[in-house]
Amino acid sequence: MAKFFNINGACNPDRHYMVDLTTRLQAIKGMVDRGEYFVINKARQYGKTTVLQALSRYLEKEYRVVHLDFQRLGSLSFENESKYVAAFAEELLCAIDEFPEGIQDKLQSFAEGKARINSLQILFKVLSLWCAESEKPVVLIIDEVDTATNNQVFLDFLAQLRAGYLTRDEIPAFQSVILAGVYDIRNIQRKIRPGEKHRQNSPWNIAAKFRVELSFLAEEIAGMLQEYEADYHTEMDIGEMAGLIYQYTSGYPYLVSGLCKIIDEEIAGSAAFPDKRRAWTREGFFEAEKILVKEDNPLYESLLGRLKLYPELRAVLYELLFNGRPIPYTATSDYIKDAAMFGFIRNENDTVVIANRIFEAVLYSHFIAEEFVTSKLYNVGALEKNQFIVGGHLDIRLILEKFIIAFNELYGDEDETFLENVGRKYFLLFLKPIINGIGNYSIEPQTRDGDRMDLVIYYRGEQNILEIKIWRGNSYNEREGKQLSAYLDYFQMKKGYMLSFNFNKKKETGIKEIVLGDKLLIEAVV
Repeated sequence: MAKFFNINGACNPDRHYMVDLTTRLQAIKGMVDRGEYFVINKARQYGKTTVLQALSRYLEKEYRVVHLDFQRLGSLSFENESKYVAAFAEELLCAIDEFPEGIQDKLQSFAEGKARINSLQILFKVLSLWCAESEKPVVLIIDEVDTATNNQVFLDFLAQLRAGYLTRDEIPAFQSVILAGVYDIRNIQRKIRPGEKHRQNSPWNIAAKFRVELSFLAEEIAGMLQEYEADYHTEMDIGEMAGLIYQYTSGYPYLVSGLCKIIDEEIAGSAAFPDKRRAWTREGFFEAEKILVKEDNPLYESLLGRLKLYPELRAVLYELLFNGRPIPYTATSDYIKDAAMFGFIRNENDTVVIANRIFEAVLYSHFIAEEFVTSKLYNVGALEKNQFIVGGHLDIRLILEKFIIAFNELYGDEDETFLENVGRKYFLLFLKPIINGIGNYSIEPQTRDGDRMDLVIYYRGEQNILEIKIWRGNSYNEREGKQLSAYLDYFQMKKGYMLSFNFNKKKETGIKEIVLGDKLLIEAVV
């Protein structure tokens, strides 16, 4: 069977195109060799299960590996200590084929509820005996561990693991314990009793810091594409394609595989890209990126669902996207920890940035969709959209002209503070229905701040660069024009656009053209 790009469940190198995990497995094995207990907490569909399954195979020559998945345990398994011990023993029996003499019988009695007492204390005495008699050191891996975090019996289980870790020089215990999930169980916030406020309640303070990066580098993506290229001979520019994939995903495993899968299975063979050779191009990539941003998938549902549960997180992301004010990356801040834990953000030079361009586009679309029903500018853009498409091309100049008229009519009397806070959002609301279904846009991360951001508008394979900025005087304006000109050089383009929000009462609104060297800049002043 031919290999394919997989986005459903764990990846296997025998069946799927995937990044080489060897370097990561070596690093994690180093932690196991040192006898460390640690937590791998990453956002949904970040490749945790793939790594853990590969790690189990990688360790099995030197260790007896127990790999459990707590998704297999129902809620009744955590109802009390006796039921938990029975469920845990049953999972152990399913995971391990052979135990030392006598150990299996004890575990079987736990699983069947025939033991005189099903308690964690007795269970861990049996586990200690197993660790002592095993020919190889025992490593315990538990995936989806946060399934259990809102249960007191699980906290008691962690306490037993911690006690075993602290006394393992005298009493045999697991060589290493690896717990994986979205939530960092070192800092569990839970309710012990109904009506009680959330409070910190975790005994897992022995966990070593997990510093192995699970996101993919551009050169690792290139290695995966080289394997694909050897099978299909598409003549793709592997360096360019890997760079684009990394640029838009920041190496988020699901998104990397998702883009590749769309190019391979949806773009290739379409009317515009009739074969794989034409699909694995820059143009094919942007078509795939547009599809990935707009699709409905469990990852986006999980992310956006968090915004309803964490209103403060939603407010921070909204501020970051639309107003561009820098937010310091403070690891001790609850909302920063939550945003990073769920995969929304990352740390870049001690400043909060959205984790990747795909998530950024999804969030922009989500926030704009929340407001389009009541947005007058969205309605204007929707009603006039047909006039902006000329010969299959997007007329950016005309879009800017009409936006100036509509914006001044609707909001010309608002104060400066209001306009500065919402001006850019309102342009995106105006643009959205015009390009919806065919085009897309992205915000360049290096230019997103309180005064300026660059918008790249994609439409039918064409790119248009638009700088949206707050007017801060002539000298500032000239400097921004030069920056846009340099940015056009990067895209190998001769024409660019600027949308300036000018709050000077003596301003002249409208469209003007600026020539800088061989570049033509068309500026719209609101």
